[in-house]
Amino acid sequence: MSMDAPASLNFFKGHPSFRLLPNKEIIEATTELLTPDKRKFDSDTENRHPLTYGSDQGALWVRDTICSFLNDNVFKLSNDSNVRSTSECLNLNSGASYGILSLLLQTTLAQTGYTKQAFIISPTYFLINNCFIDAGFSGKLTAIDEIGYDTIDFNTLEKKIQECEDQANNDESTECIDNPESDKKKKVYKYVIYTVPTYSNPSGHTYSEETRLRLIKLARKYDMLIIADDVYDILNYDEDISNDKDLLPTPPKRFVHLDRQTWSPTIDDPFGNTVSNATFSKLIAPGLRFGYHETVTPSLAFQLSEGGANISGGTPSQLNSMIVGTMLKNGSATKILRNLIATYKERGEVLYNSVKKCLPQRTDCDVIHGGYFIWVTLPDGYNMEEVQRRLNAKHEVILANGSNFEVIGDPKGWGRRSARLSISFMEKNEIKEGIRLFGSVCQEYATELGLPF
Repeated sequence: MSMDAPASLNFFKGHPSFRLLPNKEIIEATTELLTPDKRKFDSDTENRHPLTYGSDQGALWVRDTICSFLNDNVFKLSNDSNVRSTSECLNLNSGASYGILSLLLQTTLAQTGYTKQAFIISPTYFLINNCFIDAGFSGKLTAIDEIGYDTIDFNTLEKKIQECEDQANNDESTECIDNPESDKKKKVYKYVIYTVPTYSNPSGHTYSEETRLRLIKLARKYDMLIIADDVYDILNYDEDISNDKDLLPTPPKRFVHLDRQTWSPTIDDPFGNTVSNATFSKLIAPGLRFGYHETVTPSLAFQLSEGGANISGGTPSQLNSMIVGTMLKNGSATKILRNLIATYKERGEVLYNSVKKCLPQRTDCDVIHGGYFIWVTLPDGYNMEEVQRRLNAKHEVILANGSNFEVIGDPKGWGRRSARLSISFMEKNEIKEGIRLFGSVCQEYATELGLPF
């Protein structure tokens, strides 16, 4: 079922309620940016006028501003920390979805067999499969299960990698994507793994630092790129920030931080093994279509910026990147974020309490610690797909059934009993009513089949 199907109550949509979209702040930032006849950076080749073609890697002042925001406001890293973000390790882009496809096109080569396999943590973001298939990975996608709330199935992952290694053909090359007129050869990885490591979409889980470090070690061993969709991690609802109007919660260190922290210039790949694929869609507004890649060293960020489209047209979100940069500088982005966090935290509490009150007693679901989503699993005997069908037909309520979150070609059967519920789109009273109706359908189903409720 589509998230845009007609419905009175929609738990599928993963974007902010319209009332939360910051119209006024975006107008003010755009006015601040474009009102002057000239800006000091207009003729600077690393920045350029906001309405002209941008530099390949994106405006330097915007990259610097994002780094300051991440280092000082979000992760609160000391000035001498070796994991601090730097502008030369950032490549600006048009949001996480385009960022993923750009990454796959610029760092993998599935069509020739050079990149042997893609691994996707399952359950996964429901639209990510298309990006991998566009990049040539049809038939080369392997699902790796989450285990518990903070780790993944490493045994299966390493077993599958080893199977690929045993079948490896050492004659593959990257010539088909190298420019014959350039002496630079692209860094292409032999494996790639996709994950949403903090407040995952769809499960809501967050991987421990031990899990992250173990995966980095494995990636270095097998020449694997870890793509981390870092799109929800600042939306943390466990940390109390109410007493300081300028404070933002502190997320766990990202994969790129830990890779940089443990990276050795004499031993490890000069391009690193992790990319933070981040966006401001979840933090300000999806329609801005602006995000960034962060890499361990400048080498990979530069390669990503030198793709054919960037060479032709410059950074893809020149104007919007500067609007966001202005909002980071004038403080409005922090105010917007704090409002989103407070709103979503309240909605998350309402959703969890409603699930516990209205759904079958042995329904499995965790408190929502951050991000947009909660993952619910009905007890044995229930059929989530049938419950969902009845809920929509009778009450016009849409759920995101677990079958949406499979890895194509390697299904795990998530649709039988599980569903993802979103807190971002509906108000608290709508969430309460939607879960009440969900529970009533479950109760009717249980009565029909003689199941405990």
